[in-house]
Amino acid sequence: MSTETPGSLSTLDIRVYYEDTDAAGVVFYANYLKFFERGRTEWLRRLGVNQSELAARDQRMFVVKSAQLQYIRPARFDDLVTIQSRITRLGRASIDFAQVATTRGTTLCESTVEVCCVDTLTFRPAGLPASLRTLLQKVQD
Repeated sequence: MSTETPGSLSTLDIRVYYEDTDAAGVVFYANYLKFFERGRTEWLRRLGVNQSELAARDQRMFVVKSAQLQYIRPARFDDLVTIQSRITRLGRASIDFAQVATTRGTTLCESTVEVCCVDTLTFRPAGLPASLRTLLQKVQD
């Protein structure tokens, strides 16, 4: 559930379920990648960007080119994790995001993610559609 109007900083709350945890009872490290993906996807959705329509209409889709994560503290079952996402760079065919996972004001994990826009048929880099670029420029830090 979003806690703000779409803009340069987006937040998404995610509840930690048993399935998200490992044998030690903490969030399995790879699940932060899923949490961050949800944060980016829901933010785009709130901005009015439907990725299925983008693929069908413009033959464009997003793929993660690189991700760097730093784990700071563990999240546990039933924690409410807030994912904060913001654009740090907008390229011709790529978007860089800074994302942070927190719970109760404590930072759990920080990430930088580069997403590349590709052609749906060739999977080669392709420029962001003009309307999407304009929208993202308005909300970029």
